[in-house]
Amino acid sequence: APGLLAAAESHAGAGRDRTQAAAPGPLYLILDDNFYYQSMRYEVYQLARKYSLSFCQLFLDCPVECCLQRNRLRSHPLPDQTIYLMARKIEMPDLKKNAWEQNSLILKSFDCALEDEYATGLLATALENPVKQIEENAEQKEADRAICAASAVHQADQTCRRIVSQTMKDAKDKNILPSEMKSLAEELNKLRIEFLEDLRQGRNLKSHFCLQNQYSDPATSVISSFQHEATNIVNKYILK
Repeated sequence: APGLLAAAESHAGAGRDRTQAAAPGPLYLILDDNFYYQSMRYEVYQLARKYSLSFCQLFLDCPVECCLQRNRLRSHPLPDQTIYLMARKIEMPDLKKNAWEQNSLILKSFDCALEDEYATGLLATALENPVKQIEENAEQKEADRAICAASAVHQADQTCRRIVSQTMKDAKDKNILPSEMKSLAEELNKLRIEFLEDLRQGRNLKSHFCLQNQYSDPATSVISSFQHEATNIVNKYILK
């Protein structure tokens, strides 16, 4: 699947207490994950800024069809739908809009011959330019507010996933047929995606999803409405 490699670098002296055999030179902390929301990566950037470390991002851009083919060759492949969902939600580094993402490299996954050279150059540049602590200004505050808004989607996503997991457990405890559990999971995940997309786009939730504006905060309303709709869905299976 498309993925992001975020790296923060510091000096090896930070690790000398752990091992006397450590060779002098830079210490690279590599975070190997999809980091599909910009807000996830921004949290790492903030840590780098707090401690005056270097920060860079390596984004592997892979066509969905190529991801699907590679996934099917794995010993334990993921469902195709998982690959499609990740491709849909992942947010590529925006080098023009986000100053904090300037030190990023986007690689086509099939440019294998160039990957090592480009990645090495990226790390070297990052190491020479650690993130500096800056005084808060209007521009930075505005950037932080935008990231907080994206973070709200991330937090809502995590909460909705927990609700799906608990709802599936409750359904199993109520002896819903195994053949219907898959359909139930698909319905719940589709519902989760719809709710999060409404929140991400800043759209008002559909009237039949809302609870009569019981909550003013959009994220809280999404979570409460999602719980309500998830319960309605599982009740359909229980009452069959």
